[in-house]
Amino acid sequence: MRPDPAARQEYVAAFREIVVRIAATLDGVRRQSLPVRMYVAGGAAMHFYTGERVSEDVDATFSSRLALPEDLEVAYRDADGAGRVLYFDRQYNDSFGLLHEDANEDSVPLALDGVDPAVIDVRLLSPVDLAVSKISRLSDQDRGDIVALARRGLIDAKAVRQRAEQALGGFVGDLERVRNSIEIVARILEDTARVAKG
Repeated sequence: MRPDPAARQEYVAAFREIVVRIAATLDGVRRQSLPVRMYVAGGAAMHFYTGERVSEDVDATFSSRLALPEDLEVAYRDADGAGRVLYFDRQYNDSFGLLHEDANEDSVPLALDGVDPAVIDVRLLSPVDLAVSKISRLSDQDRGDIVALARRGLIDAKAVRQRAEQALGGFVGDLERVRNSIEIVARILEDTARVAKG
């Protein structure tokens, strides 16, 4: 599915507005405490990488504890002209998913017009870490996201398997289930690569 450029522009504008509202709360913060880094995961990161899926929420964590402003919902129009809302998910918690300990350090900077990265440095989880973050839940949507990243050549089975196995060192719980999910994802990615080669 090809992203609609106009709809993508509207989504990006809504996302940017949320970041601008967060950044506005940092006006009085000492420069030594800046920038605050914002690590974006989930559907919002997927949209920036693929444009295929529009998420209603922004899943993100920060490098500092942050007093978020109240109004973090932005209305915009989708490709069909229908009204939509993008909101910052205050309940998002990255401790429940599989995530490599270097995921934040290896995140990818995202430039947004009117957002000063010296104040708020917006970063997307790398494509490989984004895929790994979806392994422990592995819903149909997660599988679709992983395939979408692979179709664009952003991830492959070897890289995802290696990163996921490294991430297991910091994960507790039912590791056998997660190991099975890693194998499932590796097979999905191998199949996607075979189809791409024809």
